[in-house]
Amino acid sequence: MPVVSNTSPLLNLAIIDHLFLLPQQFGQVYIPSAVLSELKVNDNLPGSGALQTAVNDGWLILQTLENRALVSLLKQDLHQGESEAIALAVKLTAETILLDEKEARRAARALGLGVTGTLGVLIRGQYEGSIPSLKTAIDRLQQEANFWVAPALRAQLLQESGES
Repeated sequence: MPVVSNTSPLLNLAIIDHLFLLPQQFGQVYIPSAVLSELKVNDNLPGSGALQTAVNDGWLILQTLENRALVSLLKQDLHQGESEAIALAVKLTAETILLDEKEARRAARALGLGVTGTLGVLIRGQYEGSIPSLKTAIDRLQQEANFWVAPALRAQLLQESGES
């Protein structure tokens, strides 16, 4: 079953050089046009080169979206990229949607979608042996990508991973 992503997980994983986890874990990842636009793959920004390579390699796939009514409804509470990603996940009957933002995750779950995000991908990567240290990955996320992790959640994740 397909997997759809919003901008944040793709960009954050690209910035910390962990984008390789997505094709490893999911094979192909579909994105709507708003997400591709937000990724700015043709700009010289942190992570842009890795994202452009993902598109060129064919595992990060732009998918056309027709259901503008659902996008408009979702945009009442969410950003364009989130709204299009959720609508695309509904269209494709996606197994999982990659989202980090709380409100977007709530909306996706309300539509019956399975949700994970940047931290979930990293945890799975550590569990599968693809990354040596969850702590190092989270540190990089926080320092290089300005990714916010609640201190209690960080402590819990590191304790569960044996890195506290």
